[in-house]
Amino acid sequence: MKGMNTLLEILNPGFVLRNSVLVTLLVGIVCPWIGVFLVLRRLVFLGVALPQISSAGIAFAFSLPLLGVMGHAHDGHFEGDERLLALLGGLGFTLVSLLFLAIMERRGKGLVEGRVGTFYALAGASSFLLLAKNPMGERGLLDLLRGEIIAVSDIDVRVTVAVFAFVGVTLKFFWKEFLFVSFDRDMALSLKKNVMLWDCLLFLLIGLTISVSVLSVGPMVTFGFLLIPPLIGHQFGRNMRQFALIASGVGGISALAGFCVAYRLDLPVGPTDVALMGCLYALSTLIKRVVVR
Repeated sequence: MKGMNTLLEILNPGFVLRNSVLVTLLVGIVCPWIGVFLVLRRLVFLGVALPQISSAGIAFAFSLPLLGVMGHAHDGHFEGDERLLALLGGLGFTLVSLLFLAIMERRGKGLVEGRVGTFYALAGASSFLLLAKNPMGERGLLDLLRGEIIAVSDIDVRVTVAVFAFVGVTLKFFWKEFLFVSFDRDMALSLKKNVMLWDCLLFLLIGLTISVSVLSVGPMVTFGFLLIPPLIGHQFGRNMRQFALIASGVGGISALAGFCVAYRLDLPVGPTDVALMGCLYALSTLIKRVVVR
């Protein structure tokens, strides 16, 4: 009964943290959808590295006021044009990294895991170095790293809805093409499909989703939603459509349930969401091995 009362309170349009609920739910639904392609392409390590790389781009944007490029951020949070610059910083760093890793993978030089791990370490170090002399920006980045999804402004909601709507519509219309070049790249090349075009468009969608998610809920939560729900969906989906639907469903339910638990027990929302998804992953693995043969 208490859980139902908490859920009804959170879903009330007048709920004081309604923006946080909406953004968390959107990230929980859309990130797993994108994460399906990372799992399908066996690029799980990218799911770890890209949110951190996006954070480095946001940190770069936070540091710009010290260089006299822009005005000062307030309490570590950008508004208006400053917020847009932070988004562009995260997106730019993410897309450049994706492009570089894709080129190196095609040339077959070095270990992919080694390059991704190096990017992850450098991005994490760069984030803190960029903000070492900027207490305001450092405070904002630390809030993102802790996954404290509280101060979500109306502009955050509008940007998230607009970007995710674009991502969702594009995935809907070109779902078969994205699946083809991800699942059987060699066949797509033999049939003279424009693999480069579809790869670039998919990377753009991945970059947009991760950048907006990191800016709203932080890298740790973004990583959790990118990978854990798709891993659960992969266990039970009999085809790609079921795979994606289960992943998005698990992400959305985890986001809402995690917010309820965090609100009820006065816990940080992000870590609660990730911990809940971890429990669901353990439970689904047990069910798969013991019940489903």
